[in-house]
Amino acid sequence: MKYTSTGNKDTRSGFGAGLLELGRTNANVVALCADLIGSLKMDDFVRDYPNRFYQTGIAEANMIGVAAGLTIGGKIPFAGTFAAFATGRVYDQIRQSVAYSNKNVKICASHAGITLGEDGATHQIMEDIGLMKMLPNMVVINPCDYNQTRAATLAIAQHVGPVYLRFGRPAVPNFTPEQQQFEIGKAINLRQGSDVSIFATGHLVWKALEAAETLAQQGVSAEVINIHTIKPLDENAVLQSIAKTRCAVSAEEHMRHGGLGDSIAQLLSLKNPTPLEYVAVNDQFGESGTPSELMSKFGLDTPDIVAAAQRAIARKQ
Repeated sequence: MKYTSTGNKDTRSGFGAGLLELGRTNANVVALCADLIGSLKMDDFVRDYPNRFYQTGIAEANMIGVAAGLTIGGKIPFAGTFAAFATGRVYDQIRQSVAYSNKNVKICASHAGITLGEDGATHQIMEDIGLMKMLPNMVVINPCDYNQTRAATLAIAQHVGPVYLRFGRPAVPNFTPEQQQFEIGKAINLRQGSDVSIFATGHLVWKALEAAETLAQQGVSAEVINIHTIKPLDENAVLQSIAKTRCAVSAEEHMRHGGLGDSIAQLLSLKNPTPLEYVAVNDQFGESGTPSELMSKFGLDTPDIVAAAQRAIARKQ
């Protein structure tokens, strides 16, 4: 199946739309923000449900503690800030007050990865998936476009337990169905293939589809699977695809260490040792630049996925 974008939209706006819908449909949903309402697209929720919103200011650790406390009264808190501050700055509070206690807190992290762009390395966290997936009880979700982010926001309200929802700043192609049902832990096969499996997450899913088109012109049949949930990983989807193609590429806007690729490599090493190539940032911090410039410089663009697929196939042969 060939996917077509309906236009570019930022995934953070998908979160904002989902949160507003939850405001209308679930009276237990409350929102917290660390002085970034506009950046997290929480404006409409704040306008319509001011008594269910808590502005904690630039005090992210306190925000997580308040969110954990709200769950005791049956509330479902959605705590939002930049990914760099939602994870690295408050890891101790998340570990102790949310994950260890298995509290029903939804940590909603915008501006993730390198496509934060001009704000530079201090804000471009690319270690967050690794940090969060190592925590027991934590679900880690990284949707690919506006529609899927909206659907994921709705779905995590129904999940009882801590969730890390990761999304981004730039406008990216919006290509998944508008009225989709998001199933936590269930990967989506976007394109059938027989020569190489491309497991992609977040902004790299569209890049993977572009790469598959390029590979098809070269006579290579690439399977593209959207791993929107990194934890729990859909192991069956990975292994079923590998059984056909016998080689793989992982693609993510994250550090090579600790991300989706490492989860897939661990699974394959235990269940079906297979050539795997990573498309990820290679052990370095980011820098200032436009999102497209940075994706190219750090090896996260369509040609990089094509090259990784070619390497994986060569290793198989």
